[in-house]
Amino acid sequence: MATSHIESNKNDIAKIVIMPGDPKRVEYIVKNYLENYNLINEVRGELGYTGFYKGKKVTIFSSGMGIPSMGIYSHELYTEYDVDTIIRIGSAGSYTNELKINDIFLVDKTYSESNYPLYYSKSNERTVNASKELNNIIKTTSKELNIDIKEGTCHSTESFYTSDFNIDEFRKENNCDCTEMESFSLFINANKLNKKAACILTISDSLITKEKLSSKERETLFNKMILLALETTLKIEN
Repeated sequence: MATSHIESNKNDIAKIVIMPGDPKRVEYIVKNYLENYNLINEVRGELGYTGFYKGKKVTIFSSGMGIPSMGIYSHELYTEYDVDTIIRIGSAGSYTNELKINDIFLVDKTYSESNYPLYYSKSNERTVNASKELNNIIKTTSKELNIDIKEGTCHSTESFYTSDFNIDEFRKENNCDCTEMESFSLFINANKLNKKAACILTISDSLITKEKLSSKERETLFNKMILLALETTLKIEN
C-alpha cells in the first residue's frame, strides 16, 4: 500500500513515529541510535527509516517544513498506516529571555493564526493541546534521564519571515514562549483522529538576543532532545 506521498507498505512503519522536519536529521538519528534499520520512504526527498531502539520498533520520518507539510504526512501516517503516536522533534525560536539557546522545550499547547483546522475539520480552533498522557510520559522520562525541560505554549506560524511583528505585544495577547512551524497541524490531526501527538523542541534561535545555531549545529547538536524522544518510546505501550 502506498499514498501519494509515502511509498511504504503498511507493515514497514511502526506504531510510534519520531518526526523531525529535516531529512538530514532523520539520517543522523538513524545512523547514531537505531539498529537493523531499513529505508522505507524517499518520495519527494522526505526520508523514512524503520529500525529498533533497544529492541523497540520505531520509525523516524521527516515531515518537511511548515503546517501543510506536517498536516499531509501526519494525516497519512495516522489514517493509512495505523500509526498511534507521533513525537515531533525540532528547532524553535525563543520569544523570551527565559528560554536560552539549547534549552529543551515541551509544548503543552500550540497557538496559530493558520486556517488549517477550517479546511481539515471545519473548525476555527486557534489553540490546540498536545496529548496529555504522552507529555506526562515525556516528563517522567526527562526526570529519569536528568534532562531539564521547560514547558509552555508555542506559536506555530505559517511565515518564517515577518514584518512589523512585535513580540511583546504578541506575547501579551497569546502567551507564547517560542515559535516553530509544524506542531499546529500535527496536534489538530491527532485530536481529530483520536491519536497521540507531542512536540519536543530545542531552542536554536533567540528572537530577543539574536543568537542562533548554525545549520550544521541544528543537524547534529540536538542529542538530548533525540535521546528524550527515543527513551520515551520505550514507555509507550503499543
